[in-house]
Amino acid sequence: MDKNLALVLLLSPFAGFLFNVFFGKKVSRGISGAIGTATVVVSFLLSICFFAQLQQSGKPIQISLFEWISVHNFKLDFGFLLDQLSLLWLLFVTGIGSLIHMYSISYMHDDENMHKFFAYLNLFVFFMITLVVGSNLLVMFIGWEGVGLCSYLLIGFWYKNQNYNDAAKKAFIMNRIGDLGFLIGMFILASSFGTLDYMALKTALSGSYVMPAFLSIAALCLFIGACGKSAQLPLYTWLPDAMAGPTPVSALIHAATMVTAGIFMVTRMNFLFDITPDVQSIIAIVGAITALVAASIGLLQNDIKKVLAYSTVSQLGLMFLALGCGAYTVAVFHVITHAFFKACLFLGSGSVIHGLHGEQDMRKMGGLKKYMPVTFWTMMISTLAISGIFPFAGFWSKDEILMVAFEHNKVLWVVASIASIMTAFYMFRLMYLTFFREFRGTEEQKHHLHESPSLITIPLVILAILAAIGGAINLPGSMWLNHFIEPVLFTKHEAHHLGPHEFMLMGIALAGAIVGIIWAYSKYIKQGFVPKEDSEITGFSKTIYNKYYVDEFYTSLIVKPINSLSNFFRTTLETALGKLVFGFGTVANGIGTQGKKLQTGSIGLYLFVFVIGVVAIVTYLFIAQ
Repeated sequence: MDKNLALVLLLSPFAGFLFNVFFGKKVSRGISGAIGTATVVVSFLLSICFFAQLQQSGKPIQISLFEWISVHNFKLDFGFLLDQLSLLWLLFVTGIGSLIHMYSISYMHDDENMHKFFAYLNLFVFFMITLVVGSNLLVMFIGWEGVGLCSYLLIGFWYKNQNYNDAAKKAFIMNRIGDLGFLIGMFILASSFGTLDYMALKTALSGSYVMPAFLSIAALCLFIGACGKSAQLPLYTWLPDAMAGPTPVSALIHAATMVTAGIFMVTRMNFLFDITPDVQSIIAIVGAITALVAASIGLLQNDIKKVLAYSTVSQLGLMFLALGCGAYTVAVFHVITHAFFKACLFLGSGSVIHGLHGEQDMRKMGGLKKYMPVTFWTMMISTLAISGIFPFAGFWSKDEILMVAFEHNKVLWVVASIASIMTAFYMFRLMYLTFFREFRGTEEQKHHLHESPSLITIPLVILAILAAIGGAINLPGSMWLNHFIEPVLFTKHEAHHLGPHEFMLMGIALAGAIVGIIWAYSKYIKQGFVPKEDSEITGFSKTIYNKYYVDEFYTSLIVKPINSLSNFFRTTLETALGKLVFGFGTVANGIGTQGKKLQTGSIGLYLFVFVIGVVAIVTYLFIAQ
């Protein structure tokens, strides 16, 4: 029974994909969207069923479909593992996925390729479920590559714009770099232990001896894979460009689900990372630096979706900081709360863009609060949550990260705290520029301003409620999430008990967030400051606005040399080789042309040549003796 339900959970979105591929154009856009949404809702309801079953029994559900690979001492089944970790991910992937599918019915209604959009979204959910429920690294890798493919298809969905195509290619290529690391890590583990099954690896690592250097290399390679998928330094530049895709894509794939795959993988392999503390230190440092760098870039961005994109990179950095400190539950807690408020913020930005008929520049917004009250209040709640304001969800999860960082390394705590203050500033900067003071757009835009339809606002309201109360799953005292995740973890971690020390850290974090909010209020409300046009930005602000010129650095260091080498091969080497090959053909053709002159048709000539040949052979044999 469990096996059949698990297959329905997995294959339901794939059925939606097939329907929209083969029949989507033949039915109305509403039916296409409704079918696509319903298939994800089915997966969500089944996820709830499995979650309830696990809560009741306390035992993970292991399902083996068939023996997949058996080569010498390496054996692997194709199976599913529905445990505490995978079911948590399933709940928010399919739950938020259902809301975003519903939102997309209205948002994409005027697009001629709406059926194709829902096909891609359904295919993404199918691969994301595969990634989460796989019982071994190889099944995870199938889902890992699948979500990368869907990300490419959805970023470049509006393919008539070449910039969007370039953004899709950039995301695909940068993820392949990380995926190579993932593959090498898998190869090392497979050659060392003869399996890639999670349970078997956990048992093998606790009971056998393998050179620590090999384990560290394997763990580091897996982390490189996580850096690519979860947009960490130095493989983070693809994510802001991925905002080229439709806004529901940004909310589902590039905020709530796919970009958390790296955190899922590291948490799933916690038994490996716990015995490689050197790699954990690297993870913590990379996460902290990413959080700070991305937050600083977000301070001056003017595209509403780009601000949220750099915010996502920064928040992912904080999650990796928690992972590097060994606080897997804290990282998972922030993944869940972040999924709530960031999906709400992205969908809210989509509502604003929808109301302004495609405008994304915050310098041309303002005063939208009275025209779009539902969008404003839902985004305000989520902004308070991401800023870490009590008692919203982000306050509890972000404070846990800062506490862990303080215990682990004071420098990392300072870096994370600065990033958090910046978060409060740029998020309220976004709110003030978008919703407050006077409207700065055109009169035509102002005339058409209106609140978005209910299919857009209902998901916003649900996500805003979750962003407000979502922290309840791991409140100090109950710590439900800590206890729930505990069976998955290799090393048990003590939960934080609130004392004077913890209250002091919470107070500092809250004060920092308030400072960021007041800073933004003073600049954009009291002073009425509007960001300058691109051409007028100077000094260090220009460096930050241009993302520290990292893209230009990569272009100079990697892209241009590769292009130059490619041009050399195409124009010089390929031409020379072509001439060489053509030369062989010319020689052969010449020999053939001359040789055919011997074919005169004269029998006498043929007999004469035959006799000469026989005499030559006899003479050779006589001399050889």
